[in-house]
Amino acid sequence: MSENGHLPRVNGSGRATASSPAGSRIVIVGGGIAGQSVCEQLRERDPEVSVTLVCAEPHLPYDRVHLSDLLSGEEPSGPLGELQLRPEEWYDDNRIEVLLDVRVERIDPLAGELALSSGDTLAYDKLALALGSQPLMPPIPGIDLAGVYAYRGPNDTSAIRAAAAEASYAAVIGGGLLGLEAARGVQAQGCPVTVVHLMDRLMERQLDAGAAQMLLPAMEELDMEVMLERQTAELLGEDGCVRGLRFSDGEELAADLVAVSIGIRPEKELAELAGIDCNRGVIVDDRLRTSEPDVVALGECAEHRGVVYGIVAPIYEHAKVAADTLLERDGDDYRGSLPWAKLKVAEVDLVSIGDVEGDGGATSALADRREYRKIAIRDGRMAGAILLGDTRGTEALLEAVRSGERIDDPLARLAEAAEAGPEDLPDEAQVCDCNGVCKGDIVRAVTEDGMSSKQEVMRVTRAGTGCGSCKPLVSDIVAIAGGGNEPAYLCPCRKQTREDVAEQIMAKGYEAVSEVSEACGTGRECGLCKPALAYLVSQINDNRHREERSARHINDRVHANIQNDGTFSVVPRMRGGVTNSDQLRRIADAADKYGVRMIKVTGSQRIDLLGVQKEDLPAIWEDIGMPSGHAYGKAIRMVKSCVGTDFCRFGLGDSIKLGVELEGAWEGLHTPAKVKSGVSGCPRNCAEATVKDIGVVAIEGGWQVYVGGAAGGTVRKGDVLTTVETAVEAQRIATAFLQLYREHASFKERTYDFVPRFGLEEIREQVLDEDHQAALIERYRLAKTAAAAGDPWLERRRPYHPRQFASLDPVELPQAGLPGADGPGDPDPGDAPDDGHPADRELELVGPPPEADK
Repeated sequence: MSENGHLPRVNGSGRATASSPAGSRIVIVGGGIAGQSVCEQLRERDPEVSVTLVCAEPHLPYDRVHLSDLLSGEEPSGPLGELQLRPEEWYDDNRIEVLLDVRVERIDPLAGELALSSGDTLAYDKLALALGSQPLMPPIPGIDLAGVYAYRGPNDTSAIRAAAAEASYAAVIGGGLLGLEAARGVQAQGCPVTVVHLMDRLMERQLDAGAAQMLLPAMEELDMEVMLERQTAELLGEDGCVRGLRFSDGEELAADLVAVSIGIRPEKELAELAGIDCNRGVIVDDRLRTSEPDVVALGECAEHRGVVYGIVAPIYEHAKVAADTLLERDGDDYRGSLPWAKLKVAEVDLVSIGDVEGDGGATSALADRREYRKIAIRDGRMAGAILLGDTRGTEALLEAVRSGERIDDPLARLAEAAEAGPEDLPDEAQVCDCNGVCKGDIVRAVTEDGMSSKQEVMRVTRAGTGCGSCKPLVSDIVAIAGGGNEPAYLCPCRKQTREDVAEQIMAKGYEAVSEVSEACGTGRECGLCKPALAYLVSQINDNRHREERSARHINDRVHANIQNDGTFSVVPRMRGGVTNSDQLRRIADAADKYGVRMIKVTGSQRIDLLGVQKEDLPAIWEDIGMPSGHAYGKAIRMVKSCVGTDFCRFGLGDSIKLGVELEGAWEGLHTPAKVKSGVSGCPRNCAEATVKDIGVVAIEGGWQVYVGGAAGGTVRKGDVLTTVETAVEAQRIATAFLQLYREHASFKERTYDFVPRFGLEEIREQVLDEDHQAALIERYRLAKTAAAAGDPWLERRRPYHPRQFASLDPVELPQAGLPGADGPGDPDPGDAPDDGHPADRELELVGPPPEADK
């Protein structure tokens, strides 16, 4: 990386400014998943060869499979930081030269040069084309009307979601996997939708007639209309905007929003201009060589044995073979990829493997439970399977199809698969289809190579780092192989525990994430541990650290909780759940002024304003005039209280006073995970204090302090830490426990996990001993003093970054004929609709919301 912090660029001569080792210079065109994958495979094989990655977009390669997560997130270092496949430091550490926002306009195979959009030329010895694809749009009248969208990339998703919120009725052309996903996302915006499909059944390439027949009523039960055997002949318009569809039989369907999801068109124009043989895609052999011997092609642009793959798994298989070919090394040939699918379509679990028709097999169907399980055999061997509703035995059946297992009794084999667990899989069973990792590879990584965490195993074997669908199975196999003992690494890539990193921070006096990363390597491999590192740096420095927002989650960067539609929720602080009429008037006026879609009283005795636009956050905070309730991050959330002795005839203690004091004393402090507390004025426990992270309950003659309670996905009654006589003592002990938790819990570890792990008796020794308690309180005061110095919502007046609250700029995708952004957005391979791999993409118009204030 250059001194100014930018990635290496190319000078006027076309030679890299970074030094290149002797030998071949490999250039990769395309900054998507395929381009990134071949970069990694090259580096694994040869740490010295010169590698240059040319990206048409102004971003480092990012995970296009989960693009919906970035649709409303902006960070100082760029809008894609949380989805980057590798942090910026990785390219520096691995000496990968990256050219951003540069397009390749021409290939000269004879000269071994590329003509770049910057006007420069770039020399190569070996060239990899990872050009990607474009969505296939039917050539029908009206396809260019406003309100018609391809469902493929981030711009499309954002536009469809916005249009769905205003549209009266929507139509989705394409009844394959992605089409159903698009329809469900549109429906989630409150817009009625009809799926229009050319064939006689949904998902005809993944399901047989029986399974498709069972899927159809499931869609209809979700109020999704489906029209089969309909060929769209024309899109009808009015004043330049779409108003409906006309089918080939003359029937019409009204719609002011149309999403199209019928397949992909491989990018091949750049190769064609260079005289490289192309058909539907860039034609490659079993070594992924094109007709030019020094040029390989991979990913969605490549056509192998007449097949174009628009799914993730083949990309990783391509990358391995392409790397060997580029380095002129022997290796396995590419023989094609097994088509299989695994995802949730409209709340229906689905797995489709291989040839689902076959020439025989066995089927088990339970119509009332929407369950359909089938084994397909061909010539007496396992050829395919369908699991709809009940997906038990997926891995066992996948291995059986891959190995061509001979099947004598299909029905018995189907039943046997349903009972198979991770321990029953053979070592040769392929667990990670994306990276070709077998169960035996994972077991050996644990038993022979000494790896003890799933993160380590995933980093080294690459299992689970593709589409991610196999992560649960990888975790199970690691746990079985390791006897269930897994260390809690802060940075699994570098095998660094929280204690290891904390020791270095304290010994060296590091005050910023970048300092730790530079010195210790923490976060430089995958970057996933940077939020945990950011917390640790702030905690050890008592909040007197140098803040670097690029290491934080979007919620912490804009101080609000991002919702599933890209808007944000605003929850002002209401200490102890107490408010007044002036605050309520201001909240009501602000809600009207900024078009808040919902005002919700939360389970935490606060008011949540839902549906606030990102650019309106500073203004609504100003108008409300209340401090942040920290309902968006890992911090002190609230202290819930009942009315206590002020009003309740059963009250034994002043719970409101103690609740308000506790919340005022703790607010602003960041914690390893969110901390929810409560104070109940009597054992009737109306504030639910016994199932809070920290709870205080008034009893006859005193107060009981509870720790480690939970009432969410995990239900746990808190442990009684101690019983004291006064509220002052209760507050001091609760505060000492809070500081102990802040100092010793792992990132994301809730108190209900921390208390059993650390040990209740050890906690008592630390918190109740006068000397230890005094030291904890003193460290708490230091941290609190710094935390109290600024309410985060005051950044409305002094933004951390000029674009901190700006709307997300659209992520521009390459246009047709402009390569450089390979990556699966659409699981449909080729011109035929929906021959796809649903596990390869989980891009939804509405994704799961982050932690909410419940």
